Amino acid sequence: MSTFTVNAETRTDLGKGASRRLRRLANLVPAVVYGGEQQPQSLSIPHKDLIKATQSEAFFSSVIDLNIDGKVQKVIVKDLQRHPAKQQILHADFLRAGAGATLSLVVPLHFINEDTNVAIKQGGRVTHIMNQVDITCDAAHLPEFLVVDMKDVEAGQIVHLSDIVLPEGIQIPVLLQGEDHDQPVTTIIAKKADADNADDADAADDADTDAAE
Repeated sequence: MSTFTVNAETRTDLGKGASRRLRRLANLVPAVVYGGEQQPQSLSIPHKDLIKATQSEAFFSSVIDLNIDGKVQKVIVKDLQRHPAKQQILHADFLRAGAGATLSLVVPLHFINEDTNVAIKQGGRVTHIMNQVDITCDAAHLPEFLVVDMKDVEAGQIVHLSDIVLPEGIQIPVLLQGEDHDQPVTTIIAKKADADNADDADAADDADTDAAE
């Protein structure tokens, strides 16, 4: 798993005006860390450091070393507020992720073996219905991503959340609500010629059945 370290300083000048001054005058991002048995802490983080870290997908699904005034806390990213028009982070929320803590977060899905899938090689088109999923786990088992293996998926087959092989200690909460909540993740659509042939075959079967009747 990737290791990220973010340096931060405690801030005592709070409020909207103080946050605007941090961004405008010092190029710092106002932030807060909360959770666990400690009180929330207001922080400031160099914008250049945070924006660089966010360029890695793994940053959002990793336990991060948040170095606050020389003392490290284990955290995960809970929320980032971004400027609607600029490449600027306006505020960051971190959640403490100490030993034994149960974490709820979103992790990306990585689709593997599409290049060796027979249906795709024959012209089938992959549709990714989901690219990320909500999971729960403890900090020790936090994955950077979950793998969806496309090797043996056939044309017309739908891969569901329940088909994902979960690493130890990982749960997908929505699946605990029952089969009706098992959501589609991806499918392979057969190339048009194959689909038309299948429709013709179905039509022929229907005609044979009607004639027999």
